[in-house]
Amino acid sequence: MRRSYKFLLRPTGRQSSALKSCLKDHRLLYNAALEERREVYRKAGKTVRYSDQSSQLKDIRRADPDGQGHRSFSSQQATLRRLDKAFTAFFRRIRAAEKPGYPRFKGPGWFDTVEWPKDRDGCRWDSVPGSGHRRVYLQGIGHVRVHAHREVAGHVKTLAVRREGDRWFLVLSCDEVPAEPLSATGSQVGIDMGVAAFLTTSQGTQVANPRHLDASAERLATAQRVVGGRQRGSSRRRKARERVGALYRKVRRQRLDHAHKTARRLIAQHDLIAHEGLQIAQMTRSASGTADTPGRNVAQKRGLNRSILDAGWGVFLNVLRAKAESAGRTVVEVTARDTSRTCSSCRHCARENRVNQAHFRCVACGYIAHADVNAAVNILRAGLARQAAESA
Repeated sequence: MRRSYKFLLRPTGRQSSALKSCLKDHRLLYNAALEERREVYRKAGKTVRYSDQSSQLKDIRRADPDGQGHRSFSSQQATLRRLDKAFTAFFRRIRAAEKPGYPRFKGPGWFDTVEWPKDRDGCRWDSVPGSGHRRVYLQGIGHVRVHAHREVAGHVKTLAVRREGDRWFLVLSCDEVPAEPLSATGSQVGIDMGVAAFLTTSQGTQVANPRHLDASAERLATAQRVVGGRQRGSSRRRKARERVGALYRKVRRQRLDHAHKTARRLIAQHDLIAHEGLQIAQMTRSASGTADTPGRNVAQKRGLNRSILDAGWGVFLNVLRAKAESAGRTVVEVTARDTSRTCSSCRHCARENRVNQAHFRCVACGYIAHADVNAAVNILRAGLARQAAESA
């Protein structure tokens, strides 16, 4: 199996400046390649491909020995592949009649990652076990100290350096990572995701929704007002914007930490976990409508969208699937259609069964339960049925 490890880098002052310069050079390469594609298509109606631009790298490096020539050749190829992937996605969206989203030029704050596609090709990871502090070699930067808070398993495939605010991180993508299966528990559970409660299990357990963004809303509002009062282009405005970004990054870390802890508990206690397939992008679509058909209850829908995104369902489900694969557990996704309206006792489905957000009362058999627990039982039943059908 494949797994990624993210470690904090501790560069010196000189190395930090070199990392910033590395990001700038790769960003300029990305923008120059994008400009070439645009101009060739505008003038000749032709599409420039990755192979065409990759073949020009030797000349570019020869013409700029102190800039592009100072960087890893393979990392520059990875940057050109990144642009090629953006164009591939652009053409795919056109064929699917979706909003195209033409690739954009990257400003200084919109290009924060450089990738080295192969270990020991312009980079080298110190894979010898030892103390918590190790080093990674990056061409043009040197040996940078890494705070490796856990051991790296498997074979290091790619390395990437990412800037987050004033911090630098190393991301290792490893192949052949051995699984760590857990002993069987004989337990199976269905989970219903929500906003009032983060999730409810078919066994009646509820996990509270921490609402990290709401908890930081006052500090974020204060920090954003400070940004509005600063002069554009000034260093004070830049520092105020960095404080806002730091608050948002903290919320993201809190959300990810909550997802990991919740997923770990579920994986440790259950052999099979069934969850509803959530179309989060559809659920959080704007209700503003158009000038001819204005949306209804727009403010309420905006608040609901914010609460759904703050809960971080997508992040949690991704973490849950990754942990299940490593632990040898089974995660089953079922359709969410009518799970909250169907009686888990007699299977009668009706809108009237759902009395309100928390209460469920079947109009056919009189069965009474917590609405989320009832939905979680239905999700578990559907998950077991799907598992049996796939095994047959």
